[in-house]
Amino acid sequence: MPGSLPRLPVRPVLTIFRAGDSTAASTRTPCGGNRTEERGGYMGSGTGQTQLHFRILGPLSVTAQGRAVPIGGSRQRTILAMLLLHPGNVVSVDALVEAVWNGRPPATARTQVAICIAALRKRFKAEGCDDEVILTTHPGYVLALDHHYLDVTEFDQLVADAQDAVRRQCPADAAALYEEALGLWQGPALAGVAGTQVEDEIQRLEELRLATYDSFVEVQLELGHHREIIPGLVSVVRDHPLRERSRHALMLAQYRVGRRAEAMETFREGWEQSVEGLGLEPGPELQELHTAILQDDPGLVTPATTVPKAPSAERRMPMELPADVPDFVGRGPQLAALGRLVSDDEDAHTPLSVGLVTGPAGAGKSGLAIHWAHRVAERFPDGLLFADLGPQQEHQEPPTADAVLGRFLSSLGVPATEIPSVPAERVALYRSVLAGRRVLIVLDNAQTFEQIRSLIPGGSRCCVLVTSRGELEQLLIRHGAVRIGVDALPVQEAVSLLGRVIGAARVDDARQDAVQLVELCDRLPLTIRVAAARLAAKPHWPIGYLVSRLTPEQSRLDELSVAGTQMRSAFALSYRALSPDAALLYRRLGLLEAPDFAAWVGAALLDRDLAGTEKLIDQLIAAQLLAVAGFDGTGEPRYRFRTLSRLYAKELAHQQESVRDRRAALSRAFDGWRALAEHARRAERCAPDPLVQGTVPGGPADAALYGRLARHPSNWLRAERQALISVIDQAARHGMDRVSEALATLMLDRPEACVTGVRPPQAPAA
Repeated sequence: MPGSLPRLPVRPVLTIFRAGDSTAASTRTPCGGNRTEERGGYMGSGTGQTQLHFRILGPLSVTAQGRAVPIGGSRQRTILAMLLLHPGNVVSVDALVEAVWNGRPPATARTQVAICIAALRKRFKAEGCDDEVILTTHPGYVLALDHHYLDVTEFDQLVADAQDAVRRQCPADAAALYEEALGLWQGPALAGVAGTQVEDEIQRLEELRLATYDSFVEVQLELGHHREIIPGLVSVVRDHPLRERSRHALMLAQYRVGRRAEAMETFREGWEQSVEGLGLEPGPELQELHTAILQDDPGLVTPATTVPKAPSAERRMPMELPADVPDFVGRGPQLAALGRLVSDDEDAHTPLSVGLVTGPAGAGKSGLAIHWAHRVAERFPDGLLFADLGPQQEHQEPPTADAVLGRFLSSLGVPATEIPSVPAERVALYRSVLAGRRVLIVLDNAQTFEQIRSLIPGGSRCCVLVTSRGELEQLLIRHGAVRIGVDALPVQEAVSLLGRVIGAARVDDARQDAVQLVELCDRLPLTIRVAAARLAAKPHWPIGYLVSRLTPEQSRLDELSVAGTQMRSAFALSYRALSPDAALLYRRLGLLEAPDFAAWVGAALLDRDLAGTEKLIDQLIAAQLLAVAGFDGTGEPRYRFRTLSRLYAKELAHQQESVRDRRAALSRAFDGWRALAEHARRAERCAPDPLVQGTVPGGPADAALYGRLARHPSNWLRAERQALISVIDQAARHGMDRVSEALATLMLDRPEACVTGVRPPQAPAA
């Protein structure tokens, strides 16, 4: 049975770490030298708020300050279990529905999931949790454990520490750590939680538990603790008769304590179980041990000198980089920054070098990383590893770190049979194999820090280069990564890239058209290459002809698409990762034609408060779908779209929202501009008391905004001039004559220097 693994006695030599007692545990490094370190189960930040303790290594339980936190019915327990099995990762609503109803969901399934999530949040908040434990993140939910404890996280950390102790040839330390890890189990994992998906995870955890117990037994054998482990091994072999690793250890322990006949009987029972259950004889290792026992081989008496044996890794030099970018141009400052990651003194003891290349979709992050890696390849004599961590197709999940680790280990020469199945052991082996080697590791299109955490080696002679649209702050905090930002190319470099693909002479003959073309492509390498590919395939097309096809906004994304490469797919990856509220804000901001805007505009489009909207804007910036344009004269940040991102957002808004909703959102934003502009104009003329009380009817409901505006009315009007001009035009075209005429009158009444470009509003098109 899964829950029959023996409970391990706690010996006095070990200071056991238990949840709720302390955030530290005693380990020994080097062998016998005590040190204290924080354990992985705790994510505490010292905030003083209530810390929840989640346990899944046994019956599902939640406690707070020693009190049991009641969790509702079976659906809530299944949903919580699914979130705990994937901490820090998005679990989709579809996956939760499948877990609860096993393929037969009612029509209200998604609503019932939302109700269960709301009930769990309410329960956690009632226990004094100030932060959101369960976050809504498209397309589902994330369990945020930043300040809370999860037993399986501590278990994984203890196993990793034990593996490290084995490599340091400290078997006593390893045994203590394995024992501590196994002591966290309180019975079968997630006992009492139903569901096919949960049951699959329970089986995985049980296999992890058994593998850890086998490792514990091996170091106990090395230490000579044969008699102590026999009762537990008898229990394991009885419940898992085909587990040859455990049977091998039991036979060896029995023989070493003088119970030779019992060892022979253990082998006979295993032979019968294997032949009857599988139709196969036992494996060669078990048969070799049986023969050695029959012959009283002297080698059986002495414990092995190292446990487990080191992988027989053939020393390979992987060269996994994709082909270099043939038409790479520019990026001089970024290449210089990357060059500083590589030390000139290969023998110097320096910290691990980590670089992060970040920027919007299409900016050439991957191309820059691959180009630089080829330039410095000879500096890494032990090889170059490369992994694309992004989804290979639009609706495909990205590869897991565990899968990438397995491939990397194979590339580094570890035989497939010696690659551990336990994630913590796989990480430990990866870092051991890389120790002392000088390898460049390129991790392309990383989605989250969790995806790359275990792929970062411990050795200081390696270099890791990560590309991501996200900022991956944890990479900077934990590993001191050097951030290298990339954005649009300068105009001359963008034109040069176009010339390298279609020929410099063709560009020189139509220089102005070439400049206009790269501007229509947002000066992004990906879109420039797409446009260049179209021109190269149609040598009879003048550059100006493609410019004319790209000029209409409604067809630009279609024109910048070729087989297998299109900006829509690039934007879609970022869009799908947004929360529903951030996705709504993105779509509605795309309806605007203003060149830049302040946060209050987003609040008006959503009809929500300013503080919440600013958090959603932060999500859009982190996803590289929106950019910071700077700060205006009133001290407020302003934001802008890259044109192609705005066109994608506008396209989504027209696909997913009704005409009525789109018009209502624009009307609120335009009314806000009108109200604020009128307020600023009155402040210019009358110089009222800066401490404005209340707000203006039809304007944003944020008194602080009016206070800043009253103190700097002219600065505000200058900052908003281009936006107001675009609003006058857009409102007129949408038939919102009242707003358009009011703003036009107000702007025409200002000094000439401030109204350049203002025209009386045009009548809406018929």
